Amino acid sequence: MACDLRGHGLTPGEPFECSIEHFGGDVAALLGLLDLQNSVLIGHSMGCRVVLEAARLTPERVAGLVLIDGSRQGSGEPETAEAAAKAAIEKTGYAAFAENLFRQMFFSPSPLGEAIVARALRRPEGIGASLWPRMARWDAAEGDAALRAVRCPLMAIQSTTRDPVTLKRAPLKGGESSPWLDLVRKHVANARIEVLPGVGHFTQLEAPDAVNRLISQFVAGGR
Repeated sequence: MACDLRGHGLTPGEPFECSIEHFGGDVAALLGLLDLQNSVLIGHSMGCRVVLEAARLTPERVAGLVLIDGSRQGSGEPETAEAAAKAAIEKTGYAAFAENLFRQMFFSPSPLGEAIVARALRRPEGIGASLWPRMARWDAAEGDAALRAVRCPLMAIQSTTRDPVTLKRAPLKGGESSPWLDLVRKHVANARIEVLPGVGHFTQLEAPDAVNRLISQFVAGGR
């Protein structure tokens, strides 16, 4: 089952509602509304934060977490991290910022990449321009605590690493780590780490067979 977050897809949302706290709360509320037990929550990119927040809010309903190509954008003082993210947007304007952000998620031109960029640019500017700084603030204020709060099996599937200043991505090679993976290992005992080399940030779309195989193993208990 997949859900559209506020301000995404078919779910309405105002800019002031779009934050990791609200998104995680919505996912936790959905688990309760549908009375779902032993759920495995899967998040990609920003969604890694969302499922971590949801698991922190309703740990009794979550049996596992899968984080696909996560990263950390904000660190240090939350206010400083948020201000830096806002300044990065204001420097070029949101449209240019978003196009650069999404284009460098792919390492070679492809119809898939063009479709993802086009979809990202269709998102209302108010949503993206509000969400990016709040995501950086959550990283700095809550990211470590959310990882420390994990009480269920966790698997991180990673294909890239990202410079937090330039936002430029680079592919990972087998056996390599990244600041994000190091952070996961630091806070989550026995976290399963899987690196898929040779693909960009949208790991689940560029290497679907490998990602689905790993998730199936994880859900079946083959940690």
